[in-house]
Amino acid sequence: MTTEIQNDRGNAKRVIGTVSSAKMDKTRVVAVTELTRHPLYGKYVKSTQKFHVHDEKNEAKEGDKVLIIETRPLSKTKRWRLMQVLERAV
Repeated sequence: MTTEIQNDRGNAKRVIGTVSSAKMDKTRVVAVTELTRHPLYGKYVKSTQKFHVHDEKNEAKEGDKVLIIETRPLSKTKRWRLMQVLERAV
């Protein structure tokens, strides 16, 4: 589910995920789920990866579907930035 875009500083990865925690100020935890096919058995395996994302305006809430982009290190764990909220949670 990772796509790359070309910008003036090189390639930046973009990923779509779901906000799993919105308890911190200006930080969201986004869970990115990916289905991959097992090389030997052919069964599809679901893997989930969590990213700490910088949300400057505190606009994303829990359950929202968001687009995040890779950026420079902002703190010890934050290396991603919120680009836009694609879908609001009900």
